Parts: sequence; C-alpha cells; structure tokens
Amino acid sequence: MPERTHHCGDLRIADVDQTVRLAGWVNSYRDHGGVIFIDLRDRTGITQAVFHPDSGNPQIHELADRLRNEDVVSIEGRCVAREQGMANPKLPTGEIEVQATNLVVLNKAQTPPFLPDDAGSVQEDTRLRYRYIDLRRPRMYEILRTRHRATKIMRDYFDEAGFLEVETPFLCKSTPEGARDFLVPSRLQAGSFYALPQSPQLFKQILMAGGVERYVQIARCFRDEDPRADRQAEFTQLDLEMSFVDQDEVITITEGLVRRIWSEVLGVEVPPIARMSYADAVSRFGSDRPDLRFGMELIDIGDLAGQTDFGVFNGALKAGGIVNAIRVPGGGTMTRKETDGLAEWSKGFGAKGLAVTKVGAEGGLETGIAKFLASIAEALIEKLGAEPGDLICFGADTTKVVRRVLGELRVKLAKERGLIREGDWQWVWVVDFPAFDWNEDAKRWDCLHHPFTAPRDEDLDKLESDPAGVLTDAYDLVLNGSELGGGSIRIHQPELQSRVFALLGIDEQAARTKFGFLLDALAYGAPPHGGIALGLDRIIMHLVGTTNIRDVIAFPKTQAGADLMTEAPSAVDEAQLAELNIRLAAMTRKDPIAVP
Repeated sequence: MPERTHHCGDLRIADVDQTVRLAGWVNSYRDHGGVIFIDLRDRTGITQAVFHPDSGNPQIHELADRLRNEDVVSIEGRCVAREQGMANPKLPTGEIEVQATNLVVLNKAQTPPFLPDDAGSVQEDTRLRYRYIDLRRPRMYEILRTRHRATKIMRDYFDEAGFLEVETPFLCKSTPEGARDFLVPSRLQAGSFYALPQSPQLFKQILMAGGVERYVQIARCFRDEDPRADRQAEFTQLDLEMSFVDQDEVITITEGLVRRIWSEVLGVEVPPIARMSYADAVSRFGSDRPDLRFGMELIDIGDLAGQTDFGVFNGALKAGGIVNAIRVPGGGTMTRKETDGLAEWSKGFGAKGLAVTKVGAEGGLETGIAKFLASIAEALIEKLGAEPGDLICFGADTTKVVRRVLGELRVKLAKERGLIREGDWQWVWVVDFPAFDWNEDAKRWDCLHHPFTAPRDEDLDKLESDPAGVLTDAYDLVLNGSELGGGSIRIHQPELQSRVFALLGIDEQAARTKFGFLLDALAYGAPPHGGIALGLDRIIMHLVGTTNIRDVIAFPKTQAGADLMTEAPSAVDEAQLAELNIRLAAMTRKDPIAVP
C-alpha cells in the first residue's frame, strides 16, 4: 500500500498544490457528467476527491467509476482549492479537494447491511450484529476517543498522587457480593469452579494489608444479572483503595479526579461538591441518588392528612405508613387520561394507585381528590408552595413504597415536561449510610453496601442490639441522579468483621470457608483503609451525553446478555465438556442469539 501523507480530515487551504496520498473508506460516490466525486473517510474526517475523464489516465477513471460505499482505497493527487461557490462550509476540509491522479483499491466491500451515516435509523440489534460498521461512525469514534482520554487522565492523576496500578485476578473464589457470579469450571480440579470477579474488593483490601497503601486499577468486573440501559453484565470500573485515611481524604482525592476529567474533556469546572445525608436524600427525593436539577421534592403532609376523612390517607397512617406529596409545576394542564396513566404506571413500583388534584386559577383545589381535602386545602397549598396551574400528586403507603413511587415519579415528570435544564451538572455526595437494611421477605439483616463496610466507632455498642441505628462512613458520588460510584471505610479488625458476618447470618464456619484468607490478612496487622469504585462506563455516558451504556462500550452485550457479532454465548462440543467433567442436565436448548 502506498504510504499516506495526510489523514482525510487534515487538508486545508494552506495545503493547496501539494501532492498528497490519502487512504480510507468510500463514504459516497457521485457521477456528474462523467466527473466522479468520491468522499473519502477515515477516523479524522472526510476529503472530496475528483476523478476527471480527461485526466490522461482512463484506467484510473474507469476504476473510480466502479467504486461504491465502504470500498477501502488509497488515492493520490494534487490538493486544490474548490471552485468559487463550491466550498462546503459543513466540512473542515470543505475549501479544498484532491484532483486524483492514482487510485488503488485495497478492499472491495460487499453491499453493507447499512451505511455508517444511516446508523441512526437502524435497529440496535442490527448495529450490534455488524458492530465493525457501526464503529465507523464519527460519533462512535468520538466516544471511544473520549473514553481513551478519560482513562489517560485517570492514570496520570493517580500516578501524580503516588498510587500504584495493580492488576487483580480474573479467576477468583466465589464469594457472595450481592449478585450472581459467573462461574468458570476448573479442568485440573474436577468439580471445582472459579468465579469471575464482581469487583476487586477483597483483593484491594489484601493489598492494603500488604502495605501497598495507595492502589488503583481500571478493572473489569462481571455480574450475572439482567442488563439494562445503564448496566452490563461485563463492565469496567475505576477502583482505588488507600491506607491510613478517613472518609474526607477519599472524597477529596475523588473530587480532584472528576474535577480534572470534566475540565480537560468538557471545559466544565466542577465546584466543591456538597454532601447530603442518606436520610435527607431518601426523605426529600425518594432516592439515595437524588437528581438535584429540578425541584418536586417529597413533602411529608402526614400532619395535614390526618385531619381529613380520606380513607386512603388515614389507612396508611394507622398502619404506620406515611403520606407525602409532590408539586408538579404547570402540571394542571395534564388531562384525566394522562393522570390516570400515572396511576397505572405507579403500580409497577408497588403502589395501589396515585391520588392527584390540581390548583385552580382562583387558588383552590379542584378535580381528583379535591373534595376530600377541603378542610386542609389552604394549609396544603401553603406547605407545598403550590401555585395556580400546578398538579399535586400524593403517596400514601409504607415509607418504602411512598418514597420509591414519588421518587421515580418526580424524575419521570421532570423529563417528560422539560423541567431539566440543558447543560446542568448537579453533583452531590450522599453520606451517613445505614450499615444494615431489614429484608422483610427473608427475615434477616442485609448490608446496605457490602459486608466489609465499617460501622462507625460510636455505633459499635449497638451493633447487635439496634442494627437499624448503626451508621457507616460510606459515601456515594451522585451526578444528575446517576450514581457514579460508591465506597466506604472498611473493617480492618478481624473481631469486628466476624461480628458483622454473624449479624448477617454468616456463621463462623461459613465465614472461614468463604472469607478465611481475608480474616487471616486482617489478623496479621491490616491498617485502617478505605476506598471507592467509580463506574467508568457511566462516567463516559455523562461525558458524551448518552443514556445507553452500549453506546460507550466497543463490544457490548444485548439486554439478553448476547454478543450478536460473535454469537456468544454458544454451545460447546461434548469433548470440551467431558474434559471439564461437566454433563448438561436434560433440557430443551434454546439458542439465545437472535441474528437480525
């Protein structure tokens, strides 16, 4: 192949009269009265090349006439200014073109299932099946480039701060961390299995016991759970751990990182990030990842609700539940059909329905449950700060259901009604997390983060007597309602770790079987330590402005966990299974790969 002198996005007026060689894909072909125009594309942009029939080389013109989209070619010629009035201001190279004198076809492409320029109108499954074509889009290249820049910033930042990047194993011991493990059978130890890591949590704690003090890794993680728009079974996180630190030091180092990334990638300055307690977040926003770009906070109106004869309110209060309300600015324009739709939608989050009313033009309540609220209408409007034309939505149920429903509802309505300001970045640290959460179905205590999170020293005396009252130095970084990551100060004493295991129903024998290596490491002099893990994929989603995690991963899986391009997962032959001492149970096999 002739060596290229420039990329397709490089040439400008200053390059006129130079002989250049370009290489790339045919982005478009046009024949104007025998004059052939080829838009040549590579990762940097597009340059127009022109083949004239009277150029003195009819073979080259004939070859150019047979070019079609996505052919891979090399073009040599002279860079010239376009004729007056023919410049294309939409292209950085729009003032020039290349008068072609030579053409080499490097690869003749079959007719593609879609063109990169048309990918926006193509089903996602088709784009994933032919990902190599989808990746040719400038948008996809920019996403990958942004991901590269962000990871380079991370590595440079932590190198300057004295961290060591240490790789941790992919083939690990299966330990419970909140999701299903991906299991890998061992050929050499029949009947035994490795697990792919859900996170490097235990290994980074071992590194702290080993005296590394400052560890960082851009780590691959695996969780066998249902994918969704912002989650994949196979994902990447920025993982770090530090010895001899407290919560403030971990938060400070993390803030410095996101401040540098947002500044260098987007030119956006991140201010000092405020902190909000977990209790405050869930009571005001119904979520521990509050979106602060708009209002519609949850307001407890139990004192007013109890003064009414409305059975829904009174029933919830008598059962020990709560009554909350949110004010939807301008929501009074919503139709009965729309508000009924919200009531049906709310059932998907555990509610029995959704009570609503509106603030009329004269300031009173009208429609919905207004007739039940006559005695408290004035006080209710004042408490909510409601104005004429607003919609008021109520939740009356258990605390968990009310907060979940209204928390999801406020986000849904803010998006649908255009209440979120473009280009707004609202950061918050959520802190003061409870250590444990009561699992009503299983009748047991679960850890809110993970079992290695340290309870606060001042709460240790009520670990067994009042688990619900135990707080931790755990912290989540939230941006625009999305959890970028979370961490905590860890347990570094084996006796305390054993107490926490016992509270979670993990007896001494089970703890030794699953976590013996960690307990031993703690017993041999582990320092106080803490850290955080940030979702790299989610960070990139914010930087490039997408809500689909598959956009920011080069080779993602579908919602069903399938790789449509390679057709994984797939069956393996009996010989491979026999070598691993595995026999499949009798079942009707269904191929998970749906090829478009």
